[in-house]
Amino acid sequence: MTGIGPVEPVNSPDAQETYEVIGADTPRFTDRWRALSPRVRRAVLGTVALAAATAGVIVALPPKPSTPPTTLAAVPWPANVTTFRYTGLAATFDSAPTNGLFRFAVTVQGGPPVTLRVTGAAFDGLTARISPAEASTVSAGTTRRITVQISVVDCKGLPLDAGMPFLDVTLRNTRAIQRHSFIFGGAFPDDLSELLHKACDPLSARPSRRATGSANSQNVDGG
Repeated sequence: MTGIGPVEPVNSPDAQETYEVIGADTPRFTDRWRALSPRVRRAVLGTVALAAATAGVIVALPPKPSTPPTTLAAVPWPANVTTFRYTGLAATFDSAPTNGLFRFAVTVQGGPPVTLRVTGAAFDGLTARISPAEASTVSAGTTRRITVQISVVDCKGLPLDAGMPFLDVTLRNTRAIQRHSFIFGGAFPDDLSELLHKACDPLSARPSRRATGSANSQNVDGG
C-alpha cells in the first residue's frame, strides 16, 4: 500500500535549501537618504548649497575685457608723418669753400619716433650728412633742428645752378625703413647754388645772400 504524506511548502525553512543569486537591485537613493542620521543630512545639504552658490558666482562674473593687440597696420609709414623745412645757412661761405652747413627743421606729426639719416644730395659730385655725423631721432609731435653738411667732391658735370635740389634721407620707425628724397624750393636752391659756384667756378661766383625765409619740402619716394 502506497501513501502520500503532507506536501512541504517551497522554500520552507525546514528544507535548508540554498539558491545562487544571479542579480540583485542596488539600494535606492531614497533608501540611502533615510538611512543617514539628521546631522549627516544637514552637512550634505550645506555642502550642496555652498557648491551651488559658488557656481552661480562664477557664472555671474563678467568676462574679462580683452585688449586689442597693436597691429602693424595701425603704425604710420615714417615718410607719411615726417616733414623737412629749410631754415637757412649755419655759416657764411669761405672764398673757395668745398662744403657748406645748411639748417633744417624736422617734424614728426604722429606715430612712434622716427630715426633719420641724410645719405646724399641732389647731384653726383655732392655728398651730404648730418653734422655731427650721427643719426637723429624725432619723437611724435616734436620738431628737431639739424645741420646738414653738403660737400663738393667733384665739380665735373656738376650744374652750378640748382633748380629744385633735394636731400636723400633714410627714415626708420617700428613700421618700416624708407628711403625718401625731400625736394626744397625757396631759399635752399639759391644757397646751394652759391656753394656750387664758389667751389667750382670762383671767378663767376654770385654775390653772397642770406636766406630771408624758409621753404617746406616735398616727399619723393625712393623705394
